[in-house]
Amino acid sequence: MIVELHLLQSFPVSNLNRDDVGQPKSATFGGFPRARISSQSLKRAARLLFPEYGLGEAETGIRTKRLVDEAAKALTERGRDSGEVPMHLVTTAALEALGFGVDSRTRLTQYLLFVGRDASRLLADFCEHNWDRLYVVAQERYATEQKTGQEAKKSKKAADDKAKKIKPDRGTLAEARRILDARRVADIALFGRMIADNKDFNVDAASQVAHAISTHAVANEFDYYTAVDDLKPEEEAGADMIGTVDFNTACYYRYANVDTDQLLRNLDGDADLAARTIKAWLLAFIHAVPGGKQNSMAARTLPETLLGVVRQRGAWNLANAFLRPVSGEDLMAASTQKLLDHFVKLRDFYGGDDMTVVGAVGHR
Repeated sequence: MIVELHLLQSFPVSNLNRDDVGQPKSATFGGFPRARISSQSLKRAARLLFPEYGLGEAETGIRTKRLVDEAAKALTERGRDSGEVPMHLVTTAALEALGFGVDSRTRLTQYLLFVGRDASRLLADFCEHNWDRLYVVAQERYATEQKTGQEAKKSKKAADDKAKKIKPDRGTLAEARRILDARRVADIALFGRMIADNKDFNVDAASQVAHAISTHAVANEFDYYTAVDDLKPEEEAGADMIGTVDFNTACYYRYANVDTDQLLRNLDGDADLAARTIKAWLLAFIHAVPGGKQNSMAARTLPETLLGVVRQRGAWNLANAFLRPVSGEDLMAASTQKLLDHFVKLRDFYGGDDMTVVGAVGHR
């Protein structure tokens, strides 16, 4: 079964999702410039709301590069003593043994890992169970770091090359699966996980989220601002800071779906957790608003049109309803009408026998 959510949401002056130069993200659609909010931004905004809508914090995951330091902290709190060898070298050796690369300068993993909240604790457990062999590796790394000059560079390169060549054995892979286990992590089950080093740790996403685009043509604008030093003498005139902030205003079409069967598989058949996850997904996406520039623009609105569809197969993104941009005095009303008309047209042409529930609440 697939649950679809179609939303129309209008935002006043805002810069919810910026590009590399600070402007609101955009796209050309139907030959016209549109405002855009990336799917990644919308998913993160929804993920942060999951605990408010029925999911426990332990049932949600984290994206991090900082497992080395978090596991080292856990070991220290347990009273484990690594002597003169810094604890992070032990946890680094552990992650490398599990098949993950770590930047020796920053102590960050090579990429963000989407893991359960107990991953650092489980990594610390792995260190405890394999302390002797990991400590030897850490000692060697520490000795290398104490060398100076060219000799240190050569030794460090050799140590890094050796670490990159580690291929976990079957037992170690089983430990890695336990640390990365996501069968009780709702947002990993929803949005999936890809780990380039080992596809066995990948999770197929149960939810698909589209980039939100404006239903009408949009041109970005900018706000020219000045600021004055509160302690400046009255006889001194002029601004003490001058700048611009980019913004736009737009009515967005948002779309997301969730495959409930895939979600149930990802959650290892836990029907109760799957049901609570679907509820949290639905409510969180309705209320999700990215946080970009909100402190200075407070563009906190709610969707005004909601179309929900439950179907047995297939999925329809209705963005083509706005291939020709909406125009007129009431963009929300016109967008709602075009959305519903497009849905009815598709259903009449392709049939709607697979749809078990269709419900709409909208601005008319």
